[in-house]
Amino acid sequence: MESPVTVRGLTKRFGRRTVLDGLDLDFGPGVTGLLGPNGAGKTTLLRCLATTLAPDGGSIRSLGLDPAERAQRTELRRRLGYLPQEPGFYPHFTVLQMLDYVAILKELTDRRARHDEVRRVLREVDLTDRAGTRVRRLSGGMRQRLALAQALLGDPGLLILDEPTVGLDPEQRMRFRALVSRLGESRVVLLSTHQTEDVAALCERVVVMRRGENAFDGTPAQLAATAAGQVWLSDRPPAASELFWRTADGRYRTLGAPPEHAVPADPGVEDGYLLLLGDTAEAAA
Repeated sequence: MESPVTVRGLTKRFGRRTVLDGLDLDFGPGVTGLLGPNGAGKTTLLRCLATTLAPDGGSIRSLGLDPAERAQRTELRRRLGYLPQEPGFYPHFTVLQMLDYVAILKELTDRRARHDEVRRVLREVDLTDRAGTRVRRLSGGMRQRLALAQALLGDPGLLILDEPTVGLDPEQRMRFRALVSRLGESRVVLLSTHQTEDVAALCERVVVMRRGENAFDGTPAQLAATAAGQVWLSDRPPAASELFWRTADGRYRTLGAPPEHAVPADPGVEDGYLLLLGDTAEAAA
């Protein structure tokens, strides 16, 4: 049975730099998290899937449609929701006007049905009381919720979210997780993030990208398990490792070889992710 979203041999270059290098992936219903350092190709992949960027090679098939064909690309845009990393809004529009405008672009032409849909997504992101507020007066977190609301218009079968929790406070992030987990029960949700805690709490599957390739594909528990036997706690900072940090209780958490007098610790998603990145993670540290 064909997956709702398939990517085969996907390639994208910007000048001499190869950002996606023959990528093969399948995405089914549920929430899939994309992890990877800056420049790994996550946003480029999502832009290709959202049809805002054409790949240089390979193929994509989403919801039974081929975005390389103009008519099918138009149909796919009707059936997907996209929250880009830097959403653009008209600052003088109110929240309601902004969503109504996007709904018209999505060809929701029946006025009553369109307004019902706008009110529905406002409730989903807890912005009903801000419907009359101009976009320029919204806080960063509210703008991010507005961006999520426009992605939800039309009940899309494919939801693409690029760094969706940026600017959200802890309560808003909790509500976001509850909403996205519910949405993932009946559609494909792709979520790119740098927050490993969001992946651990929300995603059934995680894909780690590195240099335009798929470096890991499995469950969050499986990613954490790759760090088994390589996570340590000690009272002193290690002398030979760059992958360590001081924890809230004053001890040092080290990844890799055990420091002197260290005790093993249970691995987490972040531990597996950092060890998988290897030199990239050490450079970041």
